[in-house]
Amino acid sequence: MKNVRPLQMRLIMFATALMMSLFASTSGADEGQWLVLFDGSSTDEWRGYNTDSFPSAWQVEGDELVLRPGSGEGGDIMSKRIFGDFELHMQWMVEERGNSGIFYHVLEQPDKAIYWSGLEMQILDDENHPDSFRGVDGNRQAGSLYDLLPIEPKTAKPYGQWNDIRIISQGPFVEHWMNGEMVLRYERWTVEWFALLRNSKFREHNEFGVMQQGHIGLQDHGDVVRFRNIRIREL
Repeated sequence: MKNVRPLQMRLIMFATALMMSLFASTSGADEGQWLVLFDGSSTDEWRGYNTDSFPSAWQVEGDELVLRPGSGEGGDIMSKRIFGDFELHMQWMVEERGNSGIFYHVLEQPDKAIYWSGLEMQILDDENHPDSFRGVDGNRQAGSLYDLLPIEPKTAKPYGQWNDIRIISQGPFVEHWMNGEMVLRYERWTVEWFALLRNSKFREHNEFGVMQQGHIGLQDHGDVVRFRNIRIREL
């Protein structure tokens, strides 16, 4: 760990202590028990990032949670509860050229955007959005750890179709699953991990990827995106 910057090391230690002290009050469910974050009707488990209210541009339509930019107050949303080790499951769908994301281990900071700390599973129309071709080896395509690690195999369905995803985070190990296949597995807090960050857009984000617990977030990227069947369980 000698290559870890002192501030990052302190943040890791702080996050560990915070997780232990808050676990009893922030745990959403007993180990192995699923907690429904969106049941098709209620948004009670969510609020806007850095606000106590729920943005009106996020609307419930049928059994779906839909972002309709321009229809009201927008912005990223996040779970009210904090989670440590977890398995997260949901489905998402974008329209043509759509872009969004699923954040995890988010540390809410009044002066920072949600992506400053939160790891992001990318949501994208890979066939038509220019970001699909801007990344390195596909690290901005659907399912990737955004702008850092690409996925293999490529399992994203075209726009207008539902994609089923799972994110499993346990200690330093994280897995991305999409449409029934594990497409990415990576380990945080290694020499290789910090080298990856130093060569990325997140090199000045001291909180990025450090937190051992945090909020789940859904991104407002200015495009219509749909979510349904959002649930999580503690591991």
